[in-house]
Amino acid sequence: MNRTKIAGIGYHVPERIVLNKELENYMDTSDEWIRTRSGIEERRWVEPGMGTSDLAIEASKKAIKMADIDPQAIDLIIVGTLTSDYFFPGVSAQIQDALDIGTVGAFDVKAACSAFIYSLSIGDQFIKTGEYKTVLVVGAEVQSTALDLSDSGRMTAVLFADGAGAAVLTKNDGDSGILSTHLHCQGKYLKELWCEGPSSRENPRLSTDMIKEGRHFPSMNGREVFKNAVRRFPEVIKEAMDTNGFTIDDISLIIPHQANERITKTVRKKMGIEKSKLFSNIHKFGNTTGASIPIALCDAYDQGIIFDEDIIILAAFGAGFTWASAAIRW
Repeated sequence: MNRTKIAGIGYHVPERIVLNKELENYMDTSDEWIRTRSGIEERRWVEPGMGTSDLAIEASKKAIKMADIDPQAIDLIIVGTLTSDYFFPGVSAQIQDALDIGTVGAFDVKAACSAFIYSLSIGDQFIKTGEYKTVLVVGAEVQSTALDLSDSGRMTAVLFADGAGAAVLTKNDGDSGILSTHLHCQGKYLKELWCEGPSSRENPRLSTDMIKEGRHFPSMNGREVFKNAVRRFPEVIKEAMDTNGFTIDDISLIIPHQANERITKTVRKKMGIEKSKLFSNIHKFGNTTGASIPIALCDAYDQGIIFDEDIIILAAFGAGFTWASAAIRW
């Protein structure tokens, strides 16, 4: 069976930096409150008129350049996102058009914060079976345009941000590459972290009443999310290690979804992981949902803390509830 190698990565975030201090103009919050409860110091938000596809396309170009391939070599495009430019079709079609990548298959995966790992797993299966040789996987979000910038929405508005990350997957005959992926979901918790509208249950899908009631904004039960996240993160990280016969000493770096610094710290303490082994950059990018893991992967690589043969574990938890992990030999 073929092994899937990550041949190139890239990320792109908007130029606009939004400091915690700026959010004080919109709602009853403070820089200290946000830092203490989330670890976030700043985040990136798009300028008016910019969509998820704009970020995704730029991230894809950078990953393709690092992989040193012709875009025409790409056999499949998979995009993990909750925030496509339009209700339909997906961002994947826009990437295909922008990069002029023939008529290959392209689709979006709506698995929230776990979407990049879900997409990575799908791409991995296509390459392992020999169906495709080169797959472009993207995680991209624009959350800033969906936020309730008022006191009633501050629990989510201070967290979420915009950005995109991409990876080019290719066939590899050597030992390096994706070793395993692990996907999970528990749908009974879906209303603990969700956005109700637009909804196919409504006619019209986005009614005046829905907007008045704020049902088109994200809603989160923070306590329930935290309780489940600090349980599922260790489980799925351990699953990746056990599947491959690794102990924590074998792992060079764990890159979790950048949801909340308090979650990351709790997971690190529960598992007895050295601080240097658990990567965090939420302080400068916020929670970019499906984009956070590829952005963090790129950031870690750019900082020079990922080396050849390193064993890396990616782990995510988010709406659905979904959670997932991937073990990779770099």
